[in-house]
Amino acid sequence: MSAPRKFAREQLQVAALALVDEEGLPGLTMRSLATALGTGPMTIYNYVDGRQGLEQLVTEAVMAQARWTSEPRDDWRDQVVAVAEGMWQAVRAHPHAVPLILTRRSLDLATLLPAEALLQAIALGGKSGAELLVAFRTLSGFITGFAQAELAGPLALARDEDATAATDRVAALPSEQFPRLTEIVHAAVTSNPETEFRAGLHIILKGLDA
Repeated sequence: MSAPRKFAREQLQVAALALVDEEGLPGLTMRSLATALGTGPMTIYNYVDGRQGLEQLVTEAVMAQARWTSEPRDDWRDQVVAVAEGMWQAVRAHPHAVPLILTRRSLDLATLLPAEALLQAIALGGKSGAELLVAFRTLSGFITGFAQAELAGPLALARDEDATAATDRVAALPSEQFPRLTEIVHAAVTSNPETEFRAGLHIILKGLDA
């Protein structure tokens, strides 16, 4: 009979994500996770397989936080928006984990459940087969890509700093060389991320409905 396991997987996920939130991806190691859980590094090897296993804990923890209301809606687009927003909010809440969400290939339940919910919502609009695949890839890419662009792109300064500081930096740019970038940075200072995200979603949904 095998010995009882000391930690539940959820405990490992929560601890791993907390380390990444606080210290970034380099701060997540077998030793740091073991310390956070009050055990030795060799114990962690009983639960995860090296670096890949550590990163899997993080992606699972992030996607497990995706929430959306599942009650029936009159319009399939509203259901797509609900699921997409739930996924986006989960991803953007953990900026340091975004690179993993973009690159890790995950088949864990926490990742599959929102994916299936998004597919079900798209399918309500009449998509199937290859059309469903393309729609899913497009929406999934927008969800994670929007979070990345908001948190790490050239416009991130407009949200990380107060409006005056952001405007001062924009004023230092040569406007004749960057007229449109200057324009949208000014807009980003007072813009709302949720409003932007929904607007982007509606652009995609119009295309899917064409």
